[in-house]
Amino acid sequence: MSLLLLLISLALSVHFPAKAVSGELPPFREAPAFRNGRECPQILRSSLDNPSMIHIAMTLDQTYLRGSVAGVFSVLQHASCPENIVFHFIASHRNHRRSDDGLRRVMTSTFPYLSFHLYHFDSNLVIGKISYSVRRALDQPLNYARIYLADLLPSSVRRIIYFDSDLIVVDDVSKLWHINLGKRVLGAPEYCHANFTNYFTQRFWSNPAFAASFKGRRACYFNTGVMVIDLWKWREGKFTEKLEHWMRIQKKYRIYELGSLPPFLLVFAGDVEGVEHRWNQHGLGGDNLEGLCRDLHPGPVSLLHWSGKGKPWLRLDSKRPCPLDSLWSPYDLFRHSSLFADS
Repeated sequence: MSLLLLLISLALSVHFPAKAVSGELPPFREAPAFRNGRECPQILRSSLDNPSMIHIAMTLDQTYLRGSVAGVFSVLQHASCPENIVFHFIASHRNHRRSDDGLRRVMTSTFPYLSFHLYHFDSNLVIGKISYSVRRALDQPLNYARIYLADLLPSSVRRIIYFDSDLIVVDDVSKLWHINLGKRVLGAPEYCHANFTNYFTQRFWSNPAFAASFKGRRACYFNTGVMVIDLWKWREGKFTEKLEHWMRIQKKYRIYELGSLPPFLLVFAGDVEGVEHRWNQHGLGGDNLEGLCRDLHPGPVSLLHWSGKGKPWLRLDSKRPCPLDSLWSPYDLFRHSSLFADS
């Protein structure tokens, strides 16, 4: 066969993969099946109020789907009783029928044995209450869905762990689940040496009525990407309404610039059940403006959180990863397209 005929034959037998259509969800490999050990209690999946269940809430959208899949994979891989974990995924209500089918199909094909529920968050609940912040991602309505978990989830779900979509868990999540909240509504790692004044504008601190909201409280910073929440106490205390109150004030006076975080600080700071710092090694995505590489905080690690601008999957794909991004990559189930594919 001549060289010319050989080249023509090869050209017919291979093709370049088509460019992904806008709105198309990325493909993922199927995760291994994670099964319970003999010591795990038996549960009925049809009931959500079983005390042996662990409930985890996460958001799902196209932009962060790759991070959400890695997060779920990491939880299951390190769990002592993975079949007793129930995930509650929150997706945007806009164009929800097509999005619902696609997201459900992705999670079912990637995790065939996963117990999960998918809920729609109505963006109209917050669109009129959101003002722009230092980073566009913080302004997305789905970023505020954590405020409405008590309304979205069934009343039979008493407690929930909320996880952001840019983290991985490297420990048994049951340890976090079983922390004692006491009389408090919310538990999270606290950071009391942070400069708390930085989270609000000068307009907030110069207004005596606003500044007085922290009077009598030892207000400490906490990251809302990892929270254990008593949903029954939340509903009883009408905490969704309290958070919305500060969002309305923000819309009128602009008292902060960091999305959904400051309302949580205004309502809960000083009344949070402290969790070991190992459960939120946050800030690995760098700051909100440049996303520079960062190191781990001193101490043990149970959860790594790429909060901030830089996300590990984007840095890995761009061939400019930070050193710690290599800790995220083993949980990445994204199915990369090869340069050539069989016809």
